[in-house]
Amino acid sequence: MERRTIGAGALSVGAIGLGCMPMNWAYTSSQQSGESSLRTVHAALDRGVSLLDTADMYGPFTNELLVGRVLRERRAEAFVSTKCGLLVGEQHVVANGRPGYVKRACDASLRRLQTDRIDLYQLHRADPEVPIEETWGAMAELVAAGKVRALGLCAVGARGQLRRAGARAGATAPARLHDATIRQLERVQQVFPVSCVQAELSVWSPEALDTLVPWCASRGVGVLAAMPLGNGYLSGTLTPGQGFEPEDVRARHPRFTGEMMAANQPIVVGLRRVAERHGATAAQVALAWLLTRGRHIVPIPGTKKERWATENADAERLRLTEQDLAEIAALPPARGSWD
Repeated sequence: MERRTIGAGALSVGAIGLGCMPMNWAYTSSQQSGESSLRTVHAALDRGVSLLDTADMYGPFTNELLVGRVLRERRAEAFVSTKCGLLVGEQHVVANGRPGYVKRACDASLRRLQTDRIDLYQLHRADPEVPIEETWGAMAELVAAGKVRALGLCAVGARGQLRRAGARAGATAPARLHDATIRQLERVQQVFPVSCVQAELSVWSPEALDTLVPWCASRGVGVLAAMPLGNGYLSGTLTPGQGFEPEDVRARHPRFTGEMMAANQPIVVGLRRVAERHGATAAQVALAWLLTRGRHIVPIPGTKKERWATENADAERLRLTEQDLAEIAALPPARGSWD
């Protein structure tokens, strides 16, 4: 697989990564299987995928334990990315950016992952009660201690926040989705270099291309494209109105009502049309499109199934033409019940 270099520290990773969250968290728990997920991670590594993206909150903790079972055998082949800063309660998730907690969380992640160093340690969310510079300073100390190679930040721009900010700003000065993230980045860059930013980015959620991706490109910061297949929708394997298990994040997502899934079908149809010309799948076209958006972008499609991990990895071989890119650019924007 093609290698991509991200961050000022010249971190080398496969052009497509693996999001491990669905194996233990947020999606169809009835289909989660530890042994099947282990085979999925191994299959991804076999295909040249190196970046494995997890977090201590996934499970919580069980996703890191699962990844650790693979790292015990294949640490040299993997680039390990995990996160801290969010605590999971029975009915809520809260941020914790206190320096002491961050250091303890790192040590716990190292134990679960069965490694002595984390390649990329990301701040999942900033704690509103703690200046982000203090949290980032504690993370920088982990680099100095040799426990972490590089630091990353997860984007904070939710669409609901954007609408509220836009209403406050007024029509003459509309808010942009990633303004808050860029402000955070500019603050923490004064403390220690940011190597990577993780943000939602896909054919149906391209907003990061407006400001965040260019900001990163101009500063040598990598971008991990989260949810590159639109929570599975862009794969074309979901049926409008199929319903989701109660704990599945899509059960509450404004683009996954039956009405909106049907309304957004033209996007999938367009991806399939391009895919047919290449003997590929809609998902592979969506991932290949992301690879054309910048050499500093690494999609991290999440899956718990070996079949999809293999298909996603093979998308790196697909070369889209100018005609393909023009057709994708002309696809209608995604709609949601909050729009």
